[in-house]
Parts: sequence; structure tokens; C-alpha cells
Amino acid sequence: MDIDRFHRIGLVGRADRSQILETLAKVFDVVTTDGREVVVEAESASLLRRPGVTTVPRKSLGDCDLVIVVGGDGSILRMARDLAHTQVPVLGINRGGLGFLADITPHQIESGVMAVLSGEFRAASHFLLELRVVREGIVMHRSPALNDVVVHSSGSSKMLELRLEVDGDFVYQQRSDGIIVSSPTGSTAYALSAGGPIMHPRLDALAIVPMFPHTLTARTLVVGANAEVAIVPQSAPSPKASCDSQVDFTMVPGDRAVISKYKHVLNLLHPNTHSFYEACRSKLDWGSRLGDR
Repeated sequence: MDIDRFHRIGLVGRADRSQILETLAKVFDVVTTDGREVVVEAESASLLRRPGVTTVPRKSLGDCDLVIVVGGDGSILRMARDLAHTQVPVLGINRGGLGFLADITPHQIESGVMAVLSGEFRAASHFLLELRVVREGIVMHRSPALNDVVVHSSGSSKMLELRLEVDGDFVYQQRSDGIIVSSPTGSTAYALSAGGPIMHPRLDALAIVPMFPHTLTARTLVVGANAEVAIVPQSAPSPKASCDSQVDFTMVPGDRAVISKYKHVLNLLHPNTHSFYEACRSKLDWGSRLGDR
């Protein structure tokens, strides 16, 4: 990746969290010190409250050479769906929880951001999923997802009767609370809580994870990333199809939730010190022993 393209930098932060203001302001001060053009997403600019700030609508961040996101992994998920088609690289400043995607901490802002801007970074391409809900041959809903697509019972205490197909082949019909289709990026998110495998982000595969199935033999199924997965509810209650737990669509029995690899990827930048395994050790508490303090 050509570091000389980082002339126009977009800045966006979660405007619904007051604690992000200090971090957003610090990032703004850092990236404006060396003459680069900096634009701030309009809603974030209202939080920043700096005179003379150039504001742009969210959709115009695709015209930037780099977008810096202040928030948590959820903020990165939103930007991935908005920006993947533009191929603009994204750098995350973590003000959320685990921070697998947004991994620069507030006290690392000056050193971490400036290192990335000077070319000291690792670039990682994360493929996205695409959900299509098809009803009688008509696409009723379409959305990309970075982490996962979940067909679930939407809070109902009743189990769903779900049919699973992969590349047109029948796999099983199952009663459960739902099914998660996860990318490698999403394997440390909802799929992990449901007992799915941890997949390295560079793996070209999908994990299909059943949610509380009414059987003793259900296991996660891992298939190639180019497979087409279809989940078909067979009876009421009507489930929801959710992308990254942020975009929902209510299905009816007979609808087909078709999940496949999206045609665009998210280009995510990390400091040179970033390690997926170190992130797992620190954030998932790998290697700890009973009694350790």
C-alpha cells in the first residue's frame, strides 16, 4: 500500500458516547500537525466542536485516502459495511470493549497513529459476507456483514425449525434458536459465545454455528468461503436475519437467507506490533491458570 496516498484523512467517532470526545479531539490534533487535509464526518464534527473543521456526510468518507474510526469494534463494523466498496483503508482507535479490530488504545494515539501515517503498519484484508433474503424468487433485502449473519428467533422462547443448505446440497433440518454464519473476522465475536471455532483472519472459510440446537450431536461446520449457504425457516415464529447484530430483517416461513462472500473487502490497518495471537492471549485470557492473580 502506497503511504504517500494518505493526504486526505477522514475522522469519525461514535457521537452517542461522551467519553469519546477527548479521544476524538486528540486524534484530530495529531493528524492535523503535518499539513494533511482532515475532514470530519458531520455527526462526529458536532461532537468535536472545533472551529473551522471541514465536515462531510458519512457517504463522502469514501473519497478519503484513510479513515480513522474512534470507537469500538462495533464502529468498525458499521464503517466496513459503508466503506468496503470504496477500498479506503480504515484505522481503528479503541474506545470500546475487546478491540480485536480497533486496536490502538487512547494512550497510544500519538505514537500509533503517526507510525501508521509514516508507513509503519500492517495491512490486512478482511472479506465480508453478503446476505440476501429471497422470497418467491425476489430479493427482499440485501446487506453486507463483516462479522456474521445470524438467523435467529428474535427473542421468542419458541425454537425455530430451520433447513440448512450449502451450495444447493441439503445439510440438515434442525430445531434451534438460530444459526450463525461467521467469517474468520467474526469468529471471535458472537460465534465464539455459541461455541464456534476461533479462525485466523486470513483463513478463507466460513463457520456455520448452531445456536442451542435441540440435539446432542450438533457441531460447527466449516466450509470454504466461496460456498453459498442458505438458511430456510420452515415454520413460525418468524425469525430475523441480522448482519453484525446491527441490521435486521424480519423473515417469514419459506424465505431463504442466502449468505455468500461479498465482492469487496475491508482493508484494515494495524501498527507493526499487532499480533492476532497476542490479541487472543490478552483479550481472551489465554494461558491463565486457576489461582493466578
